[in-house]
Amino acid sequence: MSNAVLELKNVVRRFRSGDETLEILSGTDFSLISGEIVALVAPSGTGKSTLLHLAGLLETPTEGEVVIAGQVIGRKESARTAMRRDEIGFVYQFHHLLGEFTALENVMLPQLVAGVSRGDAKARAVSLLERFGLGHRLDSLPGRMSGGEQQRAAIARALANRPRIILADEPTGNLDSGTSDQVFAELLRIVREEGAAALIATHNAELAARMDRTVTLRGGKIVPYELSPTA
Repeated sequence: MSNAVLELKNVVRRFRSGDETLEILSGTDFSLISGEIVALVAPSGTGKSTLLHLAGLLETPTEGEVVIAGQVIGRKESARTAMRRDEIGFVYQFHHLLGEFTALENVMLPQLVAGVSRGDAKARAVSLLERFGLGHRLDSLPGRMSGGEQQRAAIARALANRPRIILADEPTGNLDSGTSDQVFAELLRIVREEGAAALIATHNAELAARMDRTVTLRGGKIVPYELSPTA
């Protein structure tokens, strides 16, 4: 698929556990197109985290290929690190902010590492934090922010370098329902505005229904998933 920004081609992932070999992914294929937002709805233990780690270049497949923007990703760690920095934004269920830096600095840092000027990095960081309702928290350390505020700052950080691919694992799982809805709506808006592609793991059927399509993991493969009609 020529306009796919992320492709998994016949990907297999095995792990050794004592004398056993566990096969988590079994020759799965998947494509994510620029501008597309896909929900990943799968029970715990089916390989959801493994899939996200492979797509995000945090793990390497046992067999098969990961292709990003038409480039087959090899095993050279320096190239993988550069691709993660420049093309991929991660949002985890837990924020992982750097505690000694303010919210503003946390969102500026990935941009500075990528070579963005301090002025441009600050402007981008302020804009994102304001969009997530954190304009009053720019100078706050994570320890002085609520859990919901920390997670919103982490989402802003993931978007800071305008990545072409957003990978999210239950990004609003620690937020109350009202905040979750607002934050998710803003995340979708920014992803669509910037033409990124997103794979978002969630157990929330209402959130999944707002995405372009939904997939699941079954027998170690990615397959379409039909959401149950809401009442």
